[in-house]
Amino acid sequence: MSKGKVLVAMSGGIDSTMVALMLHKQGYEVIGITMKTWDYASSGGSRKETGCCNVDSFNDARQAAVQHGFPHFILDIRDEFGDFVINNFVDEYLAGRTPNPCVMCNTHIKWRALLKRADALGCQYIATGHYANIHQHENGRYYLSKGRDETKDQSYVLWGLEQDLLSRTLLPLGNYLKSEIREMAVEYGYPELAKKSESYEICFVPDNDYRGFLKRRVEGLEEKVDGGFFVDKSGNILGKHNGYPFYTIGQRKGLVAVGHPVYVTAIDPDTNTVVLGEENDLAKTEVSIGKINWQKYDGVQDGAELLTKIRYKDKGTLGEIFNTDDGKIKVRLYSSASGIAPGQSAVFYEGNDVIGGGIIQREMPSMF
Repeated sequence: MSKGKVLVAMSGGIDSTMVALMLHKQGYEVIGITMKTWDYASSGGSRKETGCCNVDSFNDARQAAVQHGFPHFILDIRDEFGDFVINNFVDEYLAGRTPNPCVMCNTHIKWRALLKRADALGCQYIATGHYANIHQHENGRYYLSKGRDETKDQSYVLWGLEQDLLSRTLLPLGNYLKSEIREMAVEYGYPELAKKSESYEICFVPDNDYRGFLKRRVEGLEEKVDGGFFVDKSGNILGKHNGYPFYTIGQRKGLVAVGHPVYVTAIDPDTNTVVLGEENDLAKTEVSIGKINWQKYDGVQDGAELLTKIRYKDKGTLGEIFNTDDGKIKVRLYSSASGIAPGQSAVFYEGNDVIGGGIIQREMPSMF
């Protein structure tokens, strides 16, 4: 007897393929779907297609579906993806921030696109190959928790999923180690998947050169931002730079020689200024966070003690959470965190559970 109908996002890689086969074996009525998000030919990059949007990946996903007797479709969401994710990516850099396009894509595009097609196909659930878990709290709310494999945990990039999405999502890999999934692929007769390399690049920047992508995407960008200055935290000019969008917080290489190591500590797009400082200038104990999405609870009280992660591989820093009058969150960390970059995500944890998350806001030094 079927456990229900589920639409599985299949990239052609090992994780999503194993999800589809696991659910099929467990008695779900599986429909596979592969989403084409980006046309590499239009990116102007120097490398060929890699990752989840090339023909080989499409064929791998379809072959697995055919072999196990469930339907598979290819869904072209290039327009949906490009209008939001890529425009947001460009706009954030032009605003002096460092975006996280994977978070934006998961939150606003992939899950919404999946749910829309799931409804059209009569599917109760959608499923992906992310390493995280979903639970329902006694208060009725759905929330994420960390995956068993700490080296692969992806709860950080899924903080933006809202309640209607979480309530219909299955994440079968949350309680598995990556090594166990590789063994499973061999057992299912897909040893080539177990050896398949994984790409950690931004999918629409296949050569991993975001500066080149910005130049190709924004006509005349180099001329528009040419002539800006590096300054120290007192405002003293240290030299000229290539344009503020081409720098990120914490960057050390490609700056200006001053006789000792310096780092990008702030970016002001209004004056085309990049502030340089010492490594200890990157350490902060306060961070402002906006565009909040709550998961486990519908908000928190002032003074709530939570762990805050400011980047994907960050172990997190304990601190107190405070609500502000403008609907944002102020985090006061018990110990300093380095390289807090505006535009990146900050995610709050209670143990292994995701309480919520948001986008780090830009706060300029007082001289600006």
